[in-house]
Amino acid sequence: MYNYNQSSFPTPGSLEIRHGHYFSYVVPSGWRVVEDGQFAVVLFSRDNAALTIMVGNSGLPANYNPWQFVYEKLLAMQPYNLQMSQPRQAQPIAGCTVAYEWDYTYMYNGIPCQGIAKCSIAYSYNICTMVMTGAASHQSQWVNYVSWLPQVASQVSATNGAAFGIQGIMAQNLEISQTEGQRHREYREWSKHTWDEVTRQRGESIDRQNFQFRENLGNVTTWTNPYGYPNVELPTNYNYYWMNRQGQVYGTNDNSENPNVGSTQDWVRMNQYLP
Repeated sequence: MYNYNQSSFPTPGSLEIRHGHYFSYVVPSGWRVVEDGQFAVVLFSRDNAALTIMVGNSGLPANYNPWQFVYEKLLAMQPYNLQMSQPRQAQPIAGCTVAYEWDYTYMYNGIPCQGIAKCSIAYSYNICTMVMTGAASHQSQWVNYVSWLPQVASQVSATNGAAFGIQGIMAQNLEISQTEGQRHREYREWSKHTWDEVTRQRGESIDRQNFQFRENLGNVTTWTNPYGYPNVELPTNYNYYWMNRQGQVYGTNDNSENPNVGSTQDWVRMNQYLP
């Protein structure tokens, strides 16, 4: 956030409901959408002094710490001196059953900022889906936003079964088909295009930081395709991945496991990609 304009006095104004590929959400008048993807929705105010963010992941352990989830997602925005208050119970977003929220402060480009972040949770057997919704602004303007912007950030609901990677988590043994791989490649390319705009607005130009930011936000790692096709983004549930000629992917945490044993398929081990 930058270009602080002390003469601006933000108010809710009119609100518009947008329907993206994966989510429906509310956009205040004059705000712009800078990310609308499978894992996140990000909005910026006209003067770049305020933002809302929604980011979520599925397949997390049921006992995963909500504070840790929120802290990691806020750190992905690369703030300085991030401080969070004690948690308090809150109203969960649609589709979730439990929620906690925190006040937080940080510095960005030398400007003090303040906001509220909420973690909403939906449980399913021994796993859960966690969704962080947050609103923040320059600290000097927060008094104009605190009464309505966090509520706007919470007005989001998933409209696609693939939101937060839920379909990928449910796939047996994470054997991702070639169609699923194409979906991940399309998401990576589209996400890169939109986050380039966020990067430009924030004054950052280092490709490695952009790459790591997208991986942290989506809770994925990037792997090279041994058959010469584009790289593939896969969930962080497993440390090792194999791919066959049909584009199917097999994940495991056992370094010695080899899916070629007892199989006629040509499995090749994938290498993690680093820019």
